[in-house]
Amino acid sequence: MMSSPQTERISEAEHAVMEVLWTNAPLTAAQVADRIGESRGWSLATVKTLLSRLSQKGAVETAPDGRRFLYSPVVERADYVGTESRRLVDRLFGGRASSLFAHLAQAEALDEKDLSEIEALLQELRK
Repeated sequence: MMSSPQTERISEAEHAVMEVLWTNAPLTAAQVADRIGESRGWSLATVKTLLSRLSQKGAVETAPDGRRFLYSPVVERADYVGTESRRLVDRLFGGRASSLFAHLAQAEALDEKDLSEIEALLQELRK
């Protein structure tokens, strides 16, 4: 898989489909629907629409497999998370990750385990 920085932003629904593909690809539309449809209440037609949109956006590639198509992500999950994290920090916190952490701390959204993990990450980054 290649990273594609030109990939258009994906919606929350499209992201749910991507999560299935990142874990299990390649999959047919029916297989994606089986893995996600029940929890979301989505029909096969809905999943096919989302896969079509993802393909048009360059996030998913298709390969013929007999009379059906197999879908695979083009964008690596880590690359997507990195891009979306950067967009969040830029949009809501003026590009400063420290402002994000300050907000989370003030909102009491971080528990002791989170703080310990962040401290360990900071120590690792400083080495």
